Order: sequence, then C-alpha cells, then structure tokens
Amino acid sequence: MQDPLPTLKQLRYFAVLAQCGQYRRAAEQLDLSQPSLSQQITALESTLEVALVERGRRGVVLTPAGREVLGHCQGILDGVEQLMGLSQSLQEGVSGTLRLAATSTIGPYVLPQLLRHLHAVHPDLKLLARDGAPAELLEELKTGRHDLVLAQLPVRSDDLVSVPLYREPLLLAVARDHPLAGKALIEKHDLEGLDMLSLGATYALKTQIARLSADAGANLRDDYEGTSLDALRQMVAMNMGVTLLPSLYVRSEVHETDGDVVVVPMKGGLYRTVGLLWRKTSGKPALMRRFRDAAETVVSDVFKDRVTALRP
Repeated sequence: MQDPLPTLKQLRYFAVLAQCGQYRRAAEQLDLSQPSLSQQITALESTLEVALVERGRRGVVLTPAGREVLGHCQGILDGVEQLMGLSQSLQEGVSGTLRLAATSTIGPYVLPQLLRHLHAVHPDLKLLARDGAPAELLEELKTGRHDLVLAQLPVRSDDLVSVPLYREPLLLAVARDHPLAGKALIEKHDLEGLDMLSLGATYALKTQIARLSADAGANLRDDYEGTSLDALRQMVAMNMGVTLLPSLYVRSEVHETDGDVVVVPMKGGLYRTVGLLWRKTSGKPALMRRFRDAAETVVSDVFKDRVTALRP
C-alpha cells in the first residue's frame, strides 16, 4: 500500500491559515468550521510527519518546518493555478501548439497570409507548418503527425472531419504565343486535339484535368507528370502543352502583362473546393475551431477577389 500523499485541499488550507494567522479567520475565509480546518491541518502534519503550526495567544505561529513547507506549498498551488489557466486557454483555443500541413498546390499561396493573421490575433498560439503531397499528408494526419491538413476536397475517410473553406476557379494556362492566348473565354471544343499537362496521380487536380481532357477530346500526356505547379507552368511556357492552374497560384506567380504564360477562364467555369481536415478523435476541438475561423476571415478579407468563401 502506498504512503498517503498531501491533498491540494490540505495544502490550500495550510496556505490560507499561514496567511490569516488565526484558525477563526482562516476558517471564515474558507467557509469551514474551525474543527474541520484543524482536522485537515492535523492530517497534513501526520502525512508529512512534521509539526507545521503552534497555537499561541495571538494566533498561529509557523514552526521552522512549517515555514519551509509553506514555500513549497505555495509553489505547488501556483503551479496548479497556472495549469488551470493553461487548460482554459487550450479550451478557448488561444494557446498551445497546432501542427498544420497543406498540400503543395495550396500551402505556399494561402499559408503566409493565414499564419500572419493567426499570429496577430492569437500570439500565444504556436504553429508548426509544412506542405507536401496529399496522400502523404493525409496518412500523416491519421497517424497524429499533424493536427490539421489544408487540402482539396472531397477526401473520403471515416476517420476524418472535413470542412470546406472556399471554391477556387481553375484557369487554362497557355504559352504567350499560343493561338488561344488572345481569347477572352475558352470553350471545351477549343481544347480538342491539344496536349494537356498534369500533376501526378496523388493530386486531386489530376482527376479534374483528366476529366476535362476526356470531355474536350484533348490528349492527356502520360509521358510527363509535373511535380509542382511551377513545373507545369514552365512546361506550358515552352509550348509543351496546356494545363489548369488554380486562381490563387495565378494571383501569386503569374504576371498578367509580362508573365511566361497567359491564363484564360473556361466557359461555364471550372472550380476546385479547398477545405480543412482533422481527425474525429482529435483532442483539440477548440483550436480547430479557432483555426477554421481565422481561415474563413482570411479567405473573406484577403482572397475575396479570387475565391468564393464557403461557410459550413
């Protein structure tokens, strides 16, 4: 059987008694009877096997051991108070660490603004961020390496919660001297017979490009798959084919007047949906909500000219 340990209640009672200097005043402050308070102090002395207080005519006098114990006691109580404060902050989602990942077709063009906003609003919230390929990030999310992943939806998984953030236009990118570069709007039949370039199969964007190619009678090149949007853009600039580029990438990397490619919208519009994913079993629901709120604010305020915010 383990030796008994002091309780937080006993330590608190002892600290209040030492501060008040009298059993009567301490009992009143603690809303206890004097006998109950005396019993708790006696129990604490028994557990510690030292005398903590002496009763005098003018009240309570701490023994040398009592003075030593009081210093440690106050440190423990202060630590518990800090712990409860931290717990409240974590429940409110304003402190702690959030591990965030984003797919490489999204992260570089969204995360800087998002992290800047979060740091300004919640300076005590520590963020760890990285980007990568979708399949890799989602697997790491499931195994607990990340708390949140920003990715293209839909993602079908019984283990994850998904919340859509915005709908983003996809624009056709062609070389500056391409015959379609001068058009204001591209129709599907304009793509017939053209070579289409795409990212690898792990990216949801590949599925959309493949579907467009099939519908329009274009040739989806299977001898080359880009590893990044930059790589795709450079291939397009060399007239090796055309492709679809997300609007926020275009906003960041494509110069309208002197860029190496020209982007043109598709008739009827082509879009992708981007959202947040986290584990259903995550122990940080408040932090998730804070991040989602911040992301919605940035989308509405910073990117409103390029994407459409989607409220859950």
